[in-house]
Amino acid sequence: MDGNGRWARRRGLPRIKGHEAGAESVRAVLRACQEAGVQYLTLYAFSSENWVRPRTEIRALMNMLRRFLREEEKTLHENQIRLRVIGRLRDLPTPVRRELRRVMEATEKYRRFHLILALSYGARREIGDAARSIARAVAEGRLDPAHVGEKTVAKHLYAPDVPDPDLMIRTSGELRLSNFLLWQLSYAELYFTDVLWPDFREEHFKKALEEYRRRNRRFGGLG
Repeated sequence: MDGNGRWARRRGLPRIKGHEAGAESVRAVLRACQEAGVQYLTLYAFSSENWVRPRTEIRALMNMLRRFLREEEKTLHENQIRLRVIGRLRDLPTPVRRELRRVMEATEKYRRFHLILALSYGARREIGDAARSIARAVAEGRLDPAHVGEKTVAKHLYAPDVPDPDLMIRTSGELRLSNFLLWQLSYAELYFTDVLWPDFREEHFKKALEEYRRRNRRFGGLG
């Protein structure tokens, strides 16, 4: 979800105003997913690299996340949306962790839609954590190294029950993955748009879906 800072700068506003405007885009995409029957939505909300940002901005982002959770919890219940998080939750401030866990527990029985927030997330770190988990299982005799394969790695990722993404959307004209779901995106369709995230609305999401439908997904076979 790129372009919040540029959106604010072009308007002579503080960066946090761009993040606040971007929160409305989250709501718009959630609505669009429900209308289109998209069951899983993963949002790259805060990367493991984002901790190098100014403390004031990080503090404002964390406060905004807590406020978003409180304001949108009713919507999650009304639409049977399960909230989930991938990443190192322990890196987040205690009040944020507490609020996330509360909402996740309150919505954990829902299966209709899944909203997955990537927080303090990095794909290389995720793969590294999976490798360490597999190594421990081998060392403890719970896993035969001869049986370690792609399915083994997938089972040790942060959300092993979530299907691999079919479509990855990146806004604001950036043309890279930036350490996002590197394992899971192996066969995803990639869609890039120049629209800044705070301007991204239902019509932009539908345009991405229309482009996705025109793609010929061969998964290594013949088209």
